[in-house]
Amino acid sequence: MQDDISGWNEWEAAFNDIPELASPSELHGLVMGIVSVAQPPNAEEWQYMLQQLDFAPLDPNALQLLVDEAEDAAAALADDSLDYMPMLPDDQHTLEERVQCLADWCNGVVLGFGLASGQLRNDESELLQDLQDVAAVEFEAGDDDEEGEASYADLVEFVRLIPVSLATGRQKQDLADTAIFKNNSKNQASSARVVQDDNISIVDMFTPDRPS
Repeated sequence: MQDDISGWNEWEAAFNDIPELASPSELHGLVMGIVSVAQPPNAEEWQYMLQQLDFAPLDPNALQLLVDEAEDAAAALADDSLDYMPMLPDDQHTLEERVQCLADWCNGVVLGFGLASGQLRNDESELLQDLQDVAAVEFEAGDDDEEGEASYADLVEFVRLIPVSLATGRQKQDLADTAIFKNNSKNQASSARVVQDDNISIVDMFTPDRPS
């Protein structure tokens, strides 16, 4: 039921068969990364950016889902209630699947930030490193218990606020003014896949320390 309410079922039907995507969560993370630093893309801008990432053209209905979600996400990041959530499967799915989708979402946020030519402000390199740390989490069979569920919930709450921090106080630029649109080069999009910085902060990984 929650998958219907969150939109997961609709997104899975629209995007799950795209070979370039690890999961629909990765695409939602891409949306959040983009709108944290830029104005929401229109349909033509979406098609162009996805083309740079070697996506096949989306059908009109799937494209409209992205347009609508980007507009909603931009509004949610500006809303003091901060009640938006990452696009993740509900608890009817296995914990392992949910952890992987959360990792995919974090990867998508980093990619979207780079794709939209986000400029790092003070301490923001740590936020992106935190996302990369969560994206590197590896699920183990022993994590599938109440403690693992609690750790997963904590990570969701932690990472969902990172796009809010990236967006706060930032002057959002039009995508037409970003490098990917000014420089029609696939290398520009490829280089956006990795955001690196020497300052690495420590995030508590999914697998908690367990007593021997």
